[in-house]
Amino acid sequence: MNATADATPLQTTAHPGPDATAVAALAPTLQGLRSAWQARKPDHAQRRRDLQRLRDALKRRLDEMADAVAADFGHRSKDESRIADGMTVLNDIDHLLRHLRGWMKPRRVGVGWRFLPARAQVRPSPLGVVGVIAPWNYPVNLALIPLATAIAAGNHVYLKPSEHTPRTSEFLRSLLAEVFPAERVAVALGGAEVGAAFAALPFDHLVFTGSTAVGRKVMAAAAPNLTPLTLELGGKSPAIVAADYPVAKAAARIATGKWFNGGQTCIAPDYVLVPAGQRDAFVNALRAEVQSRYGADLSNLSDYTRVVNAGQYARLQGYLDDAAARGIETLTLAGRADPASRVLPPTVLLEPGDDATVMQEEIFGPLLPVKSYRTLDEAIAYVNAHDRPLALYPFSHDRATVERILARTLAGGVSVNDTLFHFAVGNLPFGGVGPSGMGAYHARAGFDAMSKQLPVFWQARMTGGDLLKPPYAKAKWLLDLIIR
Repeated sequence: MNATADATPLQTTAHPGPDATAVAALAPTLQGLRSAWQARKPDHAQRRRDLQRLRDALKRRLDEMADAVAADFGHRSKDESRIADGMTVLNDIDHLLRHLRGWMKPRRVGVGWRFLPARAQVRPSPLGVVGVIAPWNYPVNLALIPLATAIAAGNHVYLKPSEHTPRTSEFLRSLLAEVFPAERVAVALGGAEVGAAFAALPFDHLVFTGSTAVGRKVMAAAAPNLTPLTLELGGKSPAIVAADYPVAKAAARIATGKWFNGGQTCIAPDYVLVPAGQRDAFVNALRAEVQSRYGADLSNLSDYTRVVNAGQYARLQGYLDDAAARGIETLTLAGRADPASRVLPPTVLLEPGDDATVMQEEIFGPLLPVKSYRTLDEAIAYVNAHDRPLALYPFSHDRATVERILARTLAGGVSVNDTLFHFAVGNLPFGGVGPSGMGAYHARAGFDAMSKQLPVFWQARMTGGDLLKPPYAKAKWLLDLIIR
C-alpha cells in the first residue's frame, strides 16, 4: 500500500514547515540512537513493553489520527483511516507480540556427519538502528508497521515521515515521543533536502516506501554505505478476470481495491483485463457498484477520499487530457470533477494503448483502464510484457486457470478472487520484485529482514578436525573418509 510518483522526501515541492529537522542534526541523532543501542540492546521484556505501549497509545488516539489524516488530504474517510492506518497497525503489533518469544529463540541446525560431534545454531540478532522513510498515502500504516517490526527485532529506529502529510507527521512525532525515549526512537521532519540527507545516513538497515523512480535514488544514496535495503515500490498491478468468473462480483471487489483511499494505493488494481465479450457488462457493473457506494452524483462524498494535493490532481488530470487527445473513450461513473476541492470522480478508460501516459506510469488515483482480451494466453502475455507488478489479482473459480496464471507470471503478491487483502494478512510477507521492490517485511519476514541471522558453530572438545593438519599423510584415512 505504498505511495508513488512524488510521494517521497526525495522528490517534492512541499514546504518543509517550521519544525523541519536541520540536516546537520541528522548524523548526531543517528549516532545517539546507535550509542544508546550499543549500551543496552533491548531484551525480550523491553521489546514487549515497547510494542504494547505503542499499541495502547495508538488505540487511544485513533480518532486524533483520523482527524490529522483527513486534514492533510482535504478530506479522507475516517472509517478508511481507521481500517487502513489503524486496524492494520494494531493487527501487526498483535502478531508481533504473539510470536516474538518464539522468533527470538536460536534455531538449531544440523552440521552433517562430517562435522560431528559439533553443533550449530542460527541466532536472530538485532542490527542496530533501522531507518524508515514513509510515504503520504497511508502515512501511519507505512510508518508504524516497519517501525514496530524493527522494535520487535531489537533495534532502535529513526523515522522520516512524509512532508506531504504534515499534520499526520506531527501526530506521529507526538505519538512516538509519548511511547519511546528519544534515544530509542527519533523522528526527522522536512522536505527534499532532509529526505536526501536522511537516505544517505549509514543505517544498519533502511526501509523505503515509495515510487520506483525515487527508490532508485534511495538505493544510490545508500550505496556508499552499503546500507541493506528493503524497498517497497510501486508499479502497474493488473487484475485478470477470467471468463468463468461472475462479472458483478469481480466488479464489486475490484471497485473496493481501486477506489479505497481514492485509488491512492500502490497495490490498487492499476488496470483490468477482461474477456472481450464481457467488457461492457463489466463496465456497467462497475458503474452500478460505484453509484451504490457514493451516489450517482457523488452525494456520499463523506466516504470518498480526495486527491491528496494539487500537484497529484494535476498529474491525474494530465492523464485524462492525454487520453482525450488520443481519442481514448473515458467514462465517468458517478458525479463530476471539482478541482477546487480535489474531487476526481471514479473514471474508466476503455482500451488505452501502451503509448497513453495512463498506461506508462502507476496511476495512483481513481482512474481505471479496462482492456479486453481474446484468450487467457493473450492476457498473460500482456502482463509479462511489462515490469513485474507489486500485486496481481486473478479472478476465476477454476483452480486450473488460477494456477496457470500464477505459474506463468510473477508479482510481489497475489490476492485470488479479491484485491488488497494479501497486504493485511500478518503471516504473509509483503514486498515487490524487480522494479516493484526489493526484500519484504510484515511479521516473520520483517523480523528476519531487520535481524542478522547470525550463524554460530559450537565445536566439541574432541574432534577429528584437530587431525586435519600437515603432514596430511598421517590423516590420510580421515581425508579418504570425508572426501568421498
